Amino acid sequence: MLRTSLALFLVTSAGVASAAPISADSAARLLIPHRAVYDLKLKDASERSGIEGMFGRMVYEFNGSACTGFTTNFRLVTKISTGEETRVSDQQTKTFEDLSAKQFHFETKSFTDEQLDKSVTGDASEGESGVKVELQGANGREVELPASAFPTSHMLDIIQQAKDNKRIFETRVFDGSENGDQALLTSTVIGKAEAPEKGDTEAGAAGEFAKTPYWPVTIAYFNDGAAGDPMPVYNMSFKLYENGITRDLTMDYGDFSLEGSLVKLELLKTQQDPCPAVPR
Repeated sequence: MLRTSLALFLVTSAGVASAAPISADSAARLLIPHRAVYDLKLKDASERSGIEGMFGRMVYEFNGSACTGFTTNFRLVTKISTGEETRVSDQQTKTFEDLSAKQFHFETKSFTDEQLDKSVTGDASEGESGVKVELQGANGREVELPASAFPTSHMLDIIQQAKDNKRIFETRVFDGSENGDQALLTSTVIGKAEAPEKGDTEAGAAGEFAKTPYWPVTIAYFNDGAAGDPMPVYNMSFKLYENGITRDLTMDYGDFSLEGSLVKLELLKTQQDPCPAVPR
């Protein structure tokens, strides 16, 4: 099953050139609700992968506010050919993250040829000793994990690091992926802000942000507790706009990698924030 961290899509603020640090709360208030559609195609595959062809579509919807919490609806559908057979993989994820309460709810389902393979639902909360995860369902249980960032908080950290011109940093992240019972160590590399080049056709899909500078970002995800010098579980690279839009994705799973191109962007209505504005 493909693994896709929701963290890569959540970002903040307004203006790459800005260098003044901002609080996480103020930054979160600037997140832009949006719905982005990406076309996927196979970039590379080893013989060991058994994959001869692969294409699909990814849809990501982000909504909410700093006071009401942030919701995501994510769906990744791919058609995979092995030469002997073709199968369709369908992954669906819904999350809710409350930054102030440090709580995270997640629901994930994965299907193969329309048959349910796995369903995981749970809640995570951050405390003084780490992260407590409560998994629901027939096999419900509680899991204690080391201190970890949830996806939105993680990406707010990435943005602040980029603003501070710090290019590399590491942290542990919990996003509810796979079985919802483990955190992943991440190593993030942030390039200098760049402007779209002439002839960059994908930039046009960003609409009014087509000419906005972005940061090239690469995040490597590692199994927590792996001994020695482990290889990442997967890597994700993308061009990251401060308004929350990403494009030119590469998802590298080791034996194969996918390319994702932004083909449609819809800005959603900003929710009215019921809590008082924070003085600046």
